[in-house]
Amino acid sequence: MTEIKAAITAINGYLPDYILTNQELEKMVDTTDEWISTRTGIKERRILKGEGLATSDMGTEAVRGLLEKRGISPDEIDLLVCSTVTPDMKFPATANLISHKAGIKNAFSYDMNAACSGFIYALVAAANYVESGKYKKVVVVGADKMSSIVDYTDRQTCVIFGDAACAVLLEPTTEDVGVIDHKFETDGAGHIHLHMKAGGSLKPPTHETIDAREHYVYQEGQAVFKFAVTKMADVSLSLLRQNQLSPDDITWLVPHQANMRIIEATGRRMGVPAEKVMVNIQKYGNTTNATIPLCLWDYENQLKKGDNIILTAFGGGFTWGAIWLKWAI
Repeated sequence: MTEIKAAITAINGYLPDYILTNQELEKMVDTTDEWISTRTGIKERRILKGEGLATSDMGTEAVRGLLEKRGISPDEIDLLVCSTVTPDMKFPATANLISHKAGIKNAFSYDMNAACSGFIYALVAAANYVESGKYKKVVVVGADKMSSIVDYTDRQTCVIFGDAACAVLLEPTTEDVGVIDHKFETDGAGHIHLHMKAGGSLKPPTHETIDAREHYVYQEGQAVFKFAVTKMADVSLSLLRQNQLSPDDITWLVPHQANMRIIEATGRRMGVPAEKVMVNIQKYGNTTNATIPLCLWDYENQLKKGDNIILTAFGGGFTWGAIWLKWAI
C-alpha cells in the first residue's frame, strides 16, 4: 500500500499595519534601541490596533489569503486547527471563530495550546489526520495577539512580543515530501519560569489579581534562555540521529523566533551555519505561535521542492520539539 504523507501545499501570513519601533518603546519604558537590539535582536514588531479586533481576525485574514493563493473554496476544507495562547475568549475555540469568519462550513475545528511550541504540535496533529487518508485539506493556523497579554510597563517583556498570524494548508501526497518525522517533549516543572499568574481556574480574575497585574506574561529570562537553547538544539539533533541525518543534510533550520541570542546559540550548538538559519525576529519580534510559519512564508521564494527543513520550538510549560519535513512546493 502506498504511504500517504501530509505536505504543505500553500502558506500565507497576515501582519497588522501598525509598527511598534524600539524608538517608540523608548518613550514608554526605561529602555533604549541599543539595549533592545543587543539583547533580543528586535528592531520593530507589529501590533493589532482597532476596537473589537482579536486573534481570530488575524487568523481569518491569513486563511482567506491562503485559500485564494491555493485557488480553493472554503467548502473544501475538512479541518482547521488553531494554535494560540491568546484566544478571543476562553470558549468557544478561536478556530471555530476563524472557520465562521472565513466561510468554512464543512470542517470541524479546535484550538491547541502548547505555548510557543503550539504550531509544531498542531502541525503534526493535523498531519496525522491527513495521513489517515480520511482528510484531504487541513488548515493549521498559528496566531497570537500578544499585545493583549503584555505589560507595557515591564521593560523585560514588552520589548519582545508582537502580533501576527500565519496559516498553512496540508494535503495528502505519495511523493517523498511533506512531514517526515518529529520528536516532542515536555517538562511541567518549567512552568514556574514562564506563565500567566492569574485568569485560570487556579486563580480566577478578581480586582486583586488585576491590580497586581497578574494577567500578563510572566517570564524569568535567564532560566528560559538556558532551557530554550539546550532543548531546541538537543531535540533537533536527536531527531536527526534517529533518521541517520547530519546537520550537513539540512537545507534550512527554522527555530522559534524568541530571541536572537537563542536563535544564534541554537544554530551553533547544532553545528548549522548562520546562512542556513531562518531569521525574521528583527521585523516581527516574538509572535509566539506565528513565528515558525512566518519564517517559512518570508523565505518561501528561497525554498525548493525536496529541501530538508527542521522546525524547532520551545515554549512555556515547558514544551519543546522538532519536526523534519521536506518542502513540497
